[in-house]
Amino acid sequence: MDKDLSRLESIAKQIRRNIVRMVGVGKTGHLGGSCSAADLVAALYFYKMRRREGDLKWPDRDRLIFSKGHAALCQYAALGELNVIDKAEFDRVKTLGSILQGHPDMNKCPGIEANTGSLGQGLSISMGIALGKRLDKSPARIYCILGDGELNEGQCWEAAMAAANFKLDNLVAIVDRNYVQATDATERIMDPGDVEAKFRAFGWEAWTIDGHNMREIVDALDKADTVKGKPAAIVANTVKGKGVAFAEGKAAFHNGALTQEQYDEAMAGLE
Repeated sequence: MDKDLSRLESIAKQIRRNIVRMVGVGKTGHLGGSCSAADLVAALYFYKMRRREGDLKWPDRDRLIFSKGHAALCQYAALGELNVIDKAEFDRVKTLGSILQGHPDMNKCPGIEANTGSLGQGLSISMGIALGKRLDKSPARIYCILGDGELNEGQCWEAAMAAANFKLDNLVAIVDRNYVQATDATERIMDPGDVEAKFRAFGWEAWTIDGHNMREIVDALDKADTVKGKPAAIVANTVKGKGVAFAEGKAAFHNGALTQEQYDEAMAGLE
């Protein structure tokens, strides 16, 4: 595993450029929550996750379930950098016949492990895969990225309770804690409170990091490997729209359109 932090940071910046490219001009796209997760996704795909080049069906591969499926642009961007999908597809996002739809489709897009986007379901899916891999005696680990607004969904906490009950130490939940959901700040819509403390109360090992500090991210992923007898939760404090200055912290760019001027500014800022 390559722990070259500058390389990972460079990949994260390229992921953000890919996201802006996919949002494009004059059509709505989930810029904010895709950009906030870019550093996490870069560390997972290019540092931590076990995969076999050219074999997307290797049984012992690690899996990433993007529970906040509306932010799939971030996952598509990484899969493009891995050459799993053709970057030419970036210009066809959400068009008829494209493999890259607004929510990820495992039957159309290579590298997608589950159809997600109906919020609250991804942790349950991840738990089921983790249980299956344990039965198979596989070393595969299952990573699940959730949005903090998504934690409004009760199913997240049912899954959290069950995962602790089954002592799933091959499961890692990563909360993209960017403090902004679809229309406003999370604290004003439904305050999730102390997310780390909640996971601990449900029987998980949990800790909080800076989700844009690559050193903290890779150290947290390594630490999760050492947790035994319970699942691990990493609460990653992030900024909505990170890397696109005019979009940072703005609910308007949760799912918004860019003008040509904004697109050019965003790309220039990510050079």
